[in-house]
Amino acid sequence: MKQNRHANPWVITATVLLGLLATGINFTILAVSRPTIAADLDISVTTLVWLISGPILANALVTATAGKLGDLYGHRRVYLIGLVGSLLAAGASGVAWDGWSLIGFRVVGAVLGAALGPSSMAMISLIFPPAQRSTALGYFTLVGAGGPVLGLVIGGPLVESFGWRTIFWVQVPLLALAVVVAYLVLPTVASARNVSFDVKGNLVLAGSLVTLLLAVQQGPTWGWVGPKTLGLLALSIAGLWLFVSIERRVEHPLIPLSVVQTRSFLLPVSVLFFAQFGYMGGFILAPRLLREVGAVSDSRISLLLVPRPLTFAIAGVAAGYLVRHLGIRVIGVFGGSLVSISLVMMASTASHLSIPVVVGAIALSGLGMGAAQPSFTAALVNCVRDEDLGVAGAVLAMAIQVATSLGMNGLDSLQASLQRGVNLGASFGQTYLIGAAITGGAVVLSLFLPKRDTQRARSLETPPV
Repeated sequence: MKQNRHANPWVITATVLLGLLATGINFTILAVSRPTIAADLDISVTTLVWLISGPILANALVTATAGKLGDLYGHRRVYLIGLVGSLLAAGASGVAWDGWSLIGFRVVGAVLGAALGPSSMAMISLIFPPAQRSTALGYFTLVGAGGPVLGLVIGGPLVESFGWRTIFWVQVPLLALAVVVAYLVLPTVASARNVSFDVKGNLVLAGSLVTLLLAVQQGPTWGWVGPKTLGLLALSIAGLWLFVSIERRVEHPLIPLSVVQTRSFLLPVSVLFFAQFGYMGGFILAPRLLREVGAVSDSRISLLLVPRPLTFAIAGVAAGYLVRHLGIRVIGVFGGSLVSISLVMMASTASHLSIPVVVGAIALSGLGMGAAQPSFTAALVNCVRDEDLGVAGAVLAMAIQVATSLGMNGLDSLQASLQRGVNLGASFGQTYLIGAAITGGAVVLSLFLPKRDTQRARSLETPPV
């Protein structure tokens, strides 16, 4: 990274994180406000799950592309383009005329802003030595969790008093400030030259992910062994096989297989995938459980959900200390176990709602994921070369986003399907238990991790960037 001798890494980090805060501030409050938005725009609450999962899916489809563009053309440039795109999409969302236009603007914003995550991670990783990265990425996690906290605390009362459009009216000036500060502060990053872009690989990967997520979304309705579901799953698997085949042949692959096929990369990504599935699947169900079973108001739901991002943020800041003293294996088992236990707690209280149990479960979930995510992120960036940081960050972000979309769409659809055969509370309880079982995969895979992050790849000779 090219920067003058007076550049302060923490100032650069704060600037990057301001943009992430501005883009993520409305995520949780939008999930809570789904019924309010649905009533105003005359669209079903179930359909509006795409207001949350649609942007996540779109982001997942283009994140690898965005990370590669950052490596090719410079992370500062790509970050600024993404931030401006998010600003324009937020403004358009504030004047959406129906449910589908709102979903569409949110999806466009997610596509344009897909570069923010991998570019931020790459810039932070480039300006800090390996020993300090888990601490710096802990603040990355803190901001990722802090945005939803602010959104809940500020957005809940605003939505009840002035309507859901205020969610975006507050976001627009914050994004504008982030654009100005980033333009003035962020240094130029050296980019690759004379490198072609893997269009074919990008299209095949996107198609494979779309068919996978559509199969999970429709599985409870079509039947998991129905011909449509199995056909889509087969197409997705075939697409992934074709993608790997393409990446092996092209001179400049979208995702270099040498980066992602190592055990030190695949295991942490897989652990985070399973943990994120349960973490976000449980998150999308919680507001509905509180409202439909407990008849809790939107403003109170907002406050009850605050412990989740709050404990996530606290654990994220402590992650650097935890991983140095406990090791990556213990963190993986700890984080995955807490997320699974939180889902079991939610299942236990679904039929006869206990607010203290719900709050405890929500806090436990945030604590587990907050400890795991920055620790594993640091382990991942420490096992790749500097010139591949954008791609590595993009692959991690894509895995997390796919897991998020699978968890949210899959568990939301599963609950709706189960509700036809049992009472409302029982359908939530059964769904949470299934989510807990799947999340247990994170605990099992963590047992195969090394006790410590060896940072072995940092001893390799790497060309300057």
